[in-house]
Amino acid sequence: MNATSGPHPVGALLLCRAEPPAVRPPARLLGERLLLAPAGTGWSVLVPEGKPWLHGGEPVEQVVTGWATALAVSAATWPVVALWWDRDRAGLILAAGFRRTVGYTWLADGTPVGEDEAVRTFAARLALDPVLDVQALEPLTRPDPEADAHSRLVGIVAVLARAGLALPAGLAPGDHADRLRSVALAQGAEQLERTGWKDAVRAELDVVEEGPLGPYLRGTRARVLGGAQLAAGVPLLLWGAGRRSGGWAAAGALLVAHGALGLTYDRLRER
Repeated sequence: MNATSGPHPVGALLLCRAEPPAVRPPARLLGERLLLAPAGTGWSVLVPEGKPWLHGGEPVEQVVTGWATALAVSAATWPVVALWWDRDRAGLILAAGFRRTVGYTWLADGTPVGEDEAVRTFAARLALDPVLDVQALEPLTRPDPEADAHSRLVGIVAVLARAGLALPAGLAPGDHADRLRSVALAQGAEQLERTGWKDAVRAELDVVEEGPLGPYLRGTRARVLGGAQLAAGVPLLLWGAGRRSGGWAAAGALLVAHGALGLTYDRLRER
C-alpha cells in the first residue's frame, strides 16, 4: 500500500526466534488473544486477534513493546522482533532477554527517524551476517522517495528471511489487522487460550530445561535468577498498572511469575 493512498491500517506482528512449542507458554501468559504459527526454521509468528491499541488508549508501538519485552524476559533464550504500523508511522522493536529494547521508526512516507546504530545493534543481537545483512539493512535507514513505511517493513522481513524467517503465505506487515487474522487462520494458525500462570510457566520451564539454560533452573543459580526476576518484575508490574499500560504490566507479571516459580522449581519437580 502506498503511503499516500487512503487510510492507513493499524496492526502488528511478533516474530519470535523460537519454535512454536517454546513460544506457546509465555504467549498465553500475555492475557491477549493471539494466533501462533510456525514461520520458517527456528521462527514463529504471533498475530494479535484483538486490537488493544484501539480500546486502551495506548499507541500500537507501546503495546507491542510491552508484549515483546514480556516474551523476551520470560524466555531469556530467544529474541522477539515486533513489527508495528499505524497511520503516521511504522517501526520495529527488538527485545532480547533483560537487555534494553532496540527500536527503529519510519514516517508513513518512509522517512527514517531512527538512529543508524540501532540497526547495527539489531543485526548483532540477532546474530545476522555482520557484512551482508548489515549492508542489506543500511538502505532502509536512508531517504528514498520510492519507499514508504510499508516497504521498509517488507525489507526487514526480507533480511530476516536470510536467517530462516518464512512468514505464512499471504501474511505481510503493513496490512489490516483483520486481514492478518483471516490469513493466519486460513494457514492453520493456532488460537492461544489463556491459562493459569503456574501451568504456563512450568510448561515453559520444561522446554527451557532441555536447552542451555537448564543448569539455571535449580540450585544457587536458580535462586539468583529468580530473585533478579522478582526484583525487576514487581516495580515494572506496579508501574505498568499505574499507567494502565497492559503491555508493560504483562512484562512485569511475567517476570514476577518466573521469579516466583523459579525459586520453588525444585519443590514443584519433587511433587
